[in-house]
Amino acid sequence: MVTAPAADRERRSPVPQTVLVTGGAGFIGSHTCVELLRSGHEVVVLDDHSNSSPEALERVAKIAGRPIAAAHTADVRDRRALDAVFASHPIDAVIHFAAKKAVGESVRIPLTYYDINVGGTTALVSAMHDHGVHRLVFSSSCSVYGDTTIVPLTEESPVAPTNPYATTKLTCERILADLCRHVPALRVLALRYFNPVGAHSSGLLGEDPHGVPNNIMPFLTQVAVGRREELSVFGDDFPTPDGTGIRDYVHVVDVAEGHREALDHLDDEPGMRVFNLGTGHGASVLDLVQTFEEVSGQPIPYRVTERRPGDVAELVADPARVAAAWGWTARRDLAAMCRDAWNFQQHNPYGYAP
Repeated sequence: MVTAPAADRERRSPVPQTVLVTGGAGFIGSHTCVELLRSGHEVVVLDDHSNSSPEALERVAKIAGRPIAAAHTADVRDRRALDAVFASHPIDAVIHFAAKKAVGESVRIPLTYYDINVGGTTALVSAMHDHGVHRLVFSSSCSVYGDTTIVPLTEESPVAPTNPYATTKLTCERILADLCRHVPALRVLALRYFNPVGAHSSGLLGEDPHGVPNNIMPFLTQVAVGRREELSVFGDDFPTPDGTGIRDYVHVVDVAEGHREALDHLDDEPGMRVFNLGTGHGASVLDLVQTFEEVSGQPIPYRVTERRPGDVAELVADPARVAAAWGWTARRDLAAMCRDAWNFQQHNPYGYAP
């Protein structure tokens, strides 16, 4: 097993809390659970495992050196299940990841995305309110900015979603902001993170979607390990230097650390606040492929296909606000993201499956 670098070692939170993490067995959720446990928090997970594995939580405990307090298998829209969770644990705060997240899929099944992403959020906040819990970190997305020619993007940049997934995230933000105006006790931090990739440096935890991956990095690593023949590059006619889409790829552990920091800053100000989480540097799809090939030594065959509906040319963060407010910055570069993702895939060629 690879030993985590010194910068990743245990960080004690000023005030240990009991945190409910919805979608806690998923890609970002599981990495965030590691950071919370290492900081001294108690973690309760709710996940329906529609796109995750319970095995991830076993590995979270191995990495953190201590188990989560409880894991509940349930749909975040299920009010009876939510009430039972809140009645069983002294929840201090909630980090809400549970949602569907694929741009292309959201164009095909938009009603499902509105039902799960928006309906799940309103059900969760309703349960929180009924049980006297008023502190929430919400998993938002850079996709709310839409097809913009302005980069890097600040939190004040115009929002113009181009697909149902992005619209669900912006809708949830607006619902939460309005609730904060009517419920003075409510504190919400909405984190608009850019493109999380990579894996835990131990090789135990990474991205393992069910079925055909919708995100580029797990598809790319599955090509490298021999599970898939080639990578599909969706469009090479964007107004970018090499014609492929440019994204601000950010290491999943940096994103997880951002959520841990958010928990410590929920009470800094009343109401709802929005922060970007990104590196501030863009890389095209072909840049990512080249870096992965250099790091892994594996050739990545690819084929250019048509653009996906809802995709945009370029999304790059201006992360200055969060750096000034909390001192958070992304510390891992693109090579580290590729190296850690490849390490996970090599050790787990079929993901969490036996």
